[in-house]
Amino acid sequence: MTQDDAQQTNLDQPSETVLVSSVPRKDSGLLKSSGVVGFFTMLSRVMGLARDVIFARVIGAEAFADVFFVAFKIPNFFRRLFAEGAFAQAFVPVLGEYREQGSKAAVIALVSRVSGTLGLTLFVFTCIIVLLAPLMAAIFAPSWYLNDVLKFSATGEMLRITFPYLLFISMTGVAGGILNSYDRFAVPAFTPILLNFILILAAVFAAPLFEQPAFALAWGVLIAGIVQFLFQLPFLYRIHMLPVPRVDWMDPGVKKILLLMGPAIFGVSVSQINLLLDTMLATFLPTGSVSWLYYSDRLAELPLGVFGIAIATVILPNLSRHHVSKAAQDYSGTLDWALRMVLLVAVPAAAALALLAEPILVTLFYYGEVMTPNDMKMASYSLRAYSFGLIAFMLIKVLAPGFFARQDMRTPVRIGIVAMLSNMMLNILFVIPLHYYWSLGHLGLAAATSVSAFINALLLFAYLRKKDIYQPQGNWILFYVRLITAVLIMLIVLVWLSDYHNVLDAQHWRQGLWWQRSGGIVGICFAGFSTYVLVLFVSGFRWSDLRGPEKATGRNL
Repeated sequence: MTQDDAQQTNLDQPSETVLVSSVPRKDSGLLKSSGVVGFFTMLSRVMGLARDVIFARVIGAEAFADVFFVAFKIPNFFRRLFAEGAFAQAFVPVLGEYREQGSKAAVIALVSRVSGTLGLTLFVFTCIIVLLAPLMAAIFAPSWYLNDVLKFSATGEMLRITFPYLLFISMTGVAGGILNSYDRFAVPAFTPILLNFILILAAVFAAPLFEQPAFALAWGVLIAGIVQFLFQLPFLYRIHMLPVPRVDWMDPGVKKILLLMGPAIFGVSVSQINLLLDTMLATFLPTGSVSWLYYSDRLAELPLGVFGIAIATVILPNLSRHHVSKAAQDYSGTLDWALRMVLLVAVPAAAALALLAEPILVTLFYYGEVMTPNDMKMASYSLRAYSFGLIAFMLIKVLAPGFFARQDMRTPVRIGIVAMLSNMMLNILFVIPLHYYWSLGHLGLAAATSVSAFINALLLFAYLRKKDIYQPQGNWILFYVRLITAVLIMLIVLVWLSDYHNVLDAQHWRQGLWWQRSGGIVGICFAGFSTYVLVLFVSGFRWSDLRGPEKATGRNL
């Protein structure tokens, strides 16, 4: 923003001249902020698992379950583009720049114009999609359009209910971006809990009132979007940042955000685009494939959501501030800390999910007649494939902000396009033989997504190093030795305990009561986690190593 632009913006509210930098900040440290986000995200994910357990009982993996998951995934996909993806990565750095260099009046004016412009755009877009719902259903479920009139018709009807969710949840994302920029991480992290809570209520109380219970869940999605949006408004008011929406396409800040959003859509959302392509292709596979992918993806997203997204949420405002203040060492130190934190969580989580895939799925989702042993086995194949990609998914979450904080959207876009094209080719390479020879086409979809995610993550890392944006700090060789040793010993303990308790015997496991299954899985996972932490501690790892780059500079992790 030029000086003339700033002065013009300030004319809108001439009485407010307080510098934004004078507004108190809650500099609580990266670890504490990540802990806050992670705690509430953990609650949300636990409720999400409870929600999916109830879904498994109410709609299972039958035809209308597939329809609901597609009708929910379409607005959810656009939500991640607008609310959590491209918009957040473009909005937060620009808002941080205004806070550091402008006045509070300029920040409020920017927020008001962004919320008004984005809100109107999403309203028009939502109305168009609602009117053209059958066309959207044909695009995202082409097999049903050609071969299954019942599923196709139900998808169009359900999409008209679920798609307006996009408008409300995207505006919730605007509010969350503002709160995160002011280091108020708790409220945006808590908000998704409301979605799960309302969907649970819809499944338990409203579903029995519908001829097709899946439609009750669709209405629950829409209501949840409205509730989440309204929930955040009082907290914006408390920090004096409640916007008065204004539509202004010519505002310099709005234009800059829109310019950054375009390429960011590809750069930050490649994994989501790949997952959506998987859903489209899964509609050509046997009934249940969409649901198998959904349930396995939900489990793989648990560590991703709790830790990966939490760390990414916290580091983006910090990286933006370091970039504006030209603190290159602090910038690199923040990325270094984030990478270590992600690997400490992702590697053991991926290994445990791969080993215990079917027992975990049986524990959570095998209830009643709507879910069969075959559903559990099929979902376990895709869960193992997704667990392999979990490491890459989490790395992308912290590597991409390294570019976005610098308002460099082009590099992630180029990398994202390469990864997306790779995914398409890998789908052909994996899905066709797996489907026709072993009826495991959905496994091929999950495997292709995971491999393309690694391509994405490795290219992001390579470009960060090539452009000298990130310089590794500390002793990474020692870090890898400790990490790999701890994971290997953890796996040995898990295999021994699983064999001792017949956990890997799927037939034996399915015969247990829910509390026996749950107790067995919790006990085994706790033993594995304790072993992992103990080995790290014995090898020299300490709690202070987690506290962020400004706290751990005296030690090598």
